[in-house]
Order: sequence, then structure tokens, then C-alpha cells
Amino acid sequence: MVKKVAILANGGDVSGFNAVIRGIVKTAEKNGVECYGFIDGYRGLLKNEYIRLDNEKIASGILQKGGSIIGSSTNANVFNYKVEENGQVVYKDLSEQCVQNIKNDEFDCIFTLGGDGTQKSARDFSLRGVNVIGVPKTIDNDVACTDITFGYNTAVSVAAEALDRLHTTGETHHRIMVLEVMGRYAGWIALESAIAGGADIALIPEIPYDINSAVNKINQRIAKGKRFSIVVVAEGAMPKGGDITIEGMRDNGKGVDNTKLGGVGDRVAKQLQELTGLEARNTTLGYMQRGGTPTSFDRVLSTKYGSKAMELAIEGKFGVLAVLKNGKLDSVSLEDVVGNNKEIGAVSGNTAESNLRKVTMDDDLVKTARNIGICLGD
Repeated sequence: MVKKVAILANGGDVSGFNAVIRGIVKTAEKNGVECYGFIDGYRGLLKNEYIRLDNEKIASGILQKGGSIIGSSTNANVFNYKVEENGQVVYKDLSEQCVQNIKNDEFDCIFTLGGDGTQKSARDFSLRGVNVIGVPKTIDNDVACTDITFGYNTAVSVAAEALDRLHTTGETHHRIMVLEVMGRYAGWIALESAIAGGADIALIPEIPYDINSAVNKINQRIAKGKRFSIVVVAEGAMPKGGDITIEGMRDNGKGVDNTKLGGVGDRVAKQLQELTGLEARNTTLGYMQRGGTPTSFDRVLSTKYGSKAMELAIEGKFGVLAVLKNGKLDSVSLEDVVGNNKEIGAVSGNTAESNLRKVTMDDDLVKTARNIGICLGD
């Protein structure tokens, strides 16, 4: 019998965090379940810092609010946690302290709101006997076993609006306008925003690009009297035979993806300008995609996910991820989400073992893009 639960939000912020929290809290209240929130994700779980969410004003009026009212952490892998001892940086497995905190606090279930790394740790905690239920969050839309993650639709909407604005500048000044968008190793944001924003070229990680293919598309438009072009580039896009463009490496500890992507938009804009003779300008959308008010779609999706997660807890279905499959809410084992990434505390991200959901060539978005003449760089 579930009587007391806690939520943690982990990873990069997205629009919809608070709507999920609200969905969990309201469903918990209806069923007489106490609901709490750990502060700043897994770090809050380690430090045992949490607040009461139900029956208080803190979870009121948050449906339309961006970010997370309980914070989030992007660098807290408690299975391989960075600590300093005697002036030396060492890494320790502090997960047992988290398990003990949960037991001492008498939480019957922990809800983990996050992406592939967050759910990897959730799976690892389930192996330690913790009742865990995940909710798939990321603007990248790359969590395995679900059709869509919350936060993604808002990011696509922001990118599409940016493309609308870049269109007018490109057309007025006869320029190539490049928009670099997030997505890490998956091209969902780039591809869908390109379709929604009427782009001419979309370069995504799943299709290593030939810059000459993009040049040919632009020259075809010039021949038709169209002296501007719109290009969307995913931050993880790479040229054929080349590598992803890395802005730098973070030092957020082991067990997390420390690669900081960025710069491919500038690289593509410079090449296109040199090869076409048209002026090219890059805009890197950056964190604009993460913040602010969630779309109505994400508000509804997040609420559905939150409510479903609480339902699963009441039904005693733990060690699972709430998912949307073929338009219907469901759940899948966290083991399925993790895939081959079986090692406890293993690095999440673009590894051979990672179970990231990437764009496949038979996806309807790819087919649609090709049908309407968007060049994908191949």
C-alpha cells in the first residue's frame, strides 16, 4: 500500500517538469498519498533534502511555469560521485546512502523525471531494492521505448518560431540562414522543426552530411530565382568521414556525458558561404529551447505522464517507465529502457551500450522531409 512518495527531477531543465509534478501531486492527493520532492535531483536524494508538495501552495499555479520548482541536477551520478578527500578528487559509489535515506524517510516509491542517464540510475536503484517509476523527460526526444518525451514539443515549437523569424531576414538580405539546434546525438528537433519551419536543408546526426549536397540544393534554389535558403543543423551533425563538433569538455564527474557539443552551425555557415558565394549567418538557439512556458501539448502530455506514474505506484508496478505507445499510456521495464547498458553506474550517452532512441531512415519524418524536397545532406 503506497502511502508516501517522492519526486526528483534530474538532468537539463525542460518545459513540462512542473506539469508532471502537478500531475503526480494531484493524483496522489486524490488517493490519500503524501507527496514530497527531493531538491536538485539525485544530489538532493544523496543529501536527503526534500520538501512537502501536497497540501501546500508550492505545487499550486505551476502548470504553465517553466523549469522545475524542486530544481534539477545535471552532474550527480551517485553511483560514481565526485568527492574531494585530503585535497584529492576521487569517485565513490554513494548509492547506498541514498537507499538508506529512502528507507529512513519511509518513502514507498521514488519518481524519477529525466532522460536516458536519469533512467539508467533509476534502473540501478531498482536493482538495489528501491521502488522506482520513471517519467521520460528530454527535449532531445531520445529516451528509448516511448514515442515522445515531455519537453520535446516545446523545444520544437521554439525552433520553428526561430525559423519563421530567420526566413524574413534571409529573404530580405538574400542570405543563407543557418539555425543550430540542440538534440545531442539525435536529430528529432532539427528534423521536425525543419518541416514545421519550412527549411530547405536539415542536417542531423543520423545522416552524415556531404556539404556539396547542401550546396547543390542552394544552387538549385538560386537558379529558380530564390536567393536565400534556410538550413537547420543539429548540434550533433557530422560530415561524412568526420566527427561531431565539440565546444569543450566539462568536468562533471564520471558516469555522465561530459562532452559539450556546439559550433557545427558556424562551421556549416562558413563552408556554405565559401562554396555558394551567398552570405551566410548562423544562429545558435541554445538554451532558448529549454526554458519558458510549455506548449499546450506538453502541458497535457506532462500531466498525463504524471497521473499515469502515480497510477502505476498505486497499482504496485515498480521498476518501470511510464511511456506513450501508439497514442496510449503504458509502462515498460526500466531494463528495456537501459538496453545493453547493464553496468551499474555506467556512462550514459552516445556509447555502444546506450539505448538512445534516434531517427531511423524509415521514420515518417524522414519520408515527409524527402517528399517535400528538404535536403538531408546525403
